[in-house]
Amino acid sequence: MGKEKKKQKQGRKKASVFRQIKIGLQDPITLICMGIVFLILVACVVIYNTETKTDSGIETKFDTFWFMCVAVFANYFEYVCESLPGRAAGWTMLMTGLVLFGCITAKIASWFIDIQMKNDKGLKKLNKMKGHFLLCGWRPGFENIVDNVLASNPDIAPDMIVLINEAPEQIEQLRSIPRFKDLNFVAGDFTDEATLTRAYIHEASRALVISDKSKSYSNLEIDSRTVLAVLTMESMSRGIYIAAELISEKFEKHLKMAHCDEIILTQEYERSLLATASSGKGYSNVIHALISDADSGILIGDVPENFIGKTYKELKDFAWNSRGKNGILVGLLLNSGNFHLRRMEAIREAQKNPNINAIIGSLQKVKNLVSNDPLLTPPNDFVVPKNSKAIYVRGRNEA
Repeated sequence: MGKEKKKQKQGRKKASVFRQIKIGLQDPITLICMGIVFLILVACVVIYNTETKTDSGIETKFDTFWFMCVAVFANYFEYVCESLPGRAAGWTMLMTGLVLFGCITAKIASWFIDIQMKNDKGLKKLNKMKGHFLLCGWRPGFENIVDNVLASNPDIAPDMIVLINEAPEQIEQLRSIPRFKDLNFVAGDFTDEATLTRAYIHEASRALVISDKSKSYSNLEIDSRTVLAVLTMESMSRGIYIAAELISEKFEKHLKMAHCDEIILTQEYERSLLATASSGKGYSNVIHALISDADSGILIGDVPENFIGKTYKELKDFAWNSRGKNGILVGLLLNSGNFHLRRMEAIREAQKNPNINAIIGSLQKVKNLVSNDPLLTPPNDFVVPKNSKAIYVRGRNEA
């Protein structure tokens, strides 16, 4: 059986080689090059058989070979042919050399043009990436979104961002701006596994899915594609952190079931903002100040490890003493980080506990676990749990 499989494998390899040769022979450039090589060989034979009998200086096969190299590659004659057939053969070598270099130049130029076109259209294969950021979708004002992403993530350089959408012309215009020229682009449907694989989703650390308006989609189609994209990403890369934007809150439960880490409800935020503005108390100005600047407003920071397991009052006192650097502590962000990692940690802790009641209680906590759940101004005796982040408010004048 082993020998038969080996023979079959060898047979498949041979068939593949013959298939590649057949494809190569059908290429016009390959046929032209083969014709040129044939003409050069014929010309060499003619020159050797005629010029060795004259006083041209060509006496050996090496002289003929050298004459051919100079005529074809340098386009001049090392020896002056005296016979009519020799001169015809030499002229043939000159012409074939010109055509050969023309073909080679055209091939190289078309290769570079093809690379540039693929790069502009998002079809070029990306270099191997790891820990990068995926930005899926497109809509008007996309330039501002990219600017805000870069401002909010100082640890991410433009060359670590991969854009995935079906708007190549708009992305080409965006990348013509100097500050965006290093952005990577993958053209295609971000709900498709093949497209996500080209973007190295298995190595990506974070992804943001915005409401895609690159085509004439209805709001229902846009939200459906968002849910499908999150489901696909979660199935392909369990460790990735995903934030997604929804137009309608009707799809929120679907994203929660898909274990989306952050859900942005555009219409709900718009309604809340309009409602607060109607009160005439300046809420909208306050909200704008809190979220419009990456260095001030609401900031999320790490909780020092030595305060995990201690009370919120102890953390608050510590934060108050360092408020000039971080701002004012206003709460905690519970279960921060990747949703799947938090759940897996809770499940492992439940499995380690031999008490059945404790296991049931732990599993219930796992069921109700919400990723990135904010807890504002908790009581002083609240114990700071693992995987928590600190929520600060800092003004622009604070240093």
